Amino acid sequence: IGLYKNFDIIHCNDLNALPIGVIIKKFYNKNVKIVYDAHEYETERAGLKGIFKIISKLLERTLIKYADKVLTVSDSIAKEYVRLYGIEKPAVVLNTPVFKQIDKKDLFRDKFSISEDKTIFLFQGRFGKGRGIEIILEAFEKNKDHSSVVVFLGYGELEDLIKLKSSQNKNIYFHPAVSPENVLDYTSSADFGFSTIEDICLSYRYCLPNKIFEYFMVDVPVIVSALPEMKKIVENFSIGIVIEENNADSLQKAIEKALKSNREKMVENIQQIKKIFNWENQEKILLKIYKELYED
Repeated sequence: IGLYKNFDIIHCNDLNALPIGVIIKKFYNKNVKIVYDAHEYETERAGLKGIFKIISKLLERTLIKYADKVLTVSDSIAKEYVRLYGIEKPAVVLNTPVFKQIDKKDLFRDKFSISEDKTIFLFQGRFGKGRGIEIILEAFEKNKDHSSVVVFLGYGELEDLIKLKSSQNKNIYFHPAVSPENVLDYTSSADFGFSTIEDICLSYRYCLPNKIFEYFMVDVPVIVSALPEMKKIVENFSIGIVIEENNADSLQKAIEKALKSNREKMVENIQQIKKIFNWENQEKILLKIYKELYED
């Protein structure tokens, strides 16, 4: 406890940590500044329901007033916090990777013997519900010309389903998760990346996933759901295709549109925006906040 008395700032990652920060501020170090870092729409997360949702809402509403600064990961979520709590608009710190120049690899073609004439689409990340995985599988099962293939790279509850579909279809591949140090080499081996988040909760609706920034870092255009933050960034910078609706037919149309698109122009646009959307720039926002709180 004595250690807390020497802290200048406590950074509370997510709602679970906020009560600890407030307890320290109220009882052990009244001068400490609290940063509440909401990594998603905390009270509207997927799977949060019933009494747990009620408690989360009550907890956040009660404790957020003790935060000296609130951060979140998209502009839409920031606006929601203003609407809900009447607080100063939270700072937006995007979940972006460190800037890297990575030469394009062909790890998937090498591993799975995918021919050069086939376009590789990639789903990268956790194989969980609400991420459009079933829709992608259905779309590629329907696609009989096999001019494009999909690779699933990751792990999670839908892994067995993906393995089953990959054993039944020549255009669906499963690749186990790889180490964070190597993941971008694999990402660069794709031609297009999927971020097919479903609108099943407000946290998902307003999300801006780190995966799309990983795609951008290695010059991979994206196919995304028509959710506000992802749609805005893709359309504003012309760096991918937006799916009209989250179903297999709409996804097939988006894939066909991607295949006919000027991918080289998209890559040019990505090369410019990844100089903006990287951790070196996001870190500056965070450090500025720390500096202002420390000097206050």
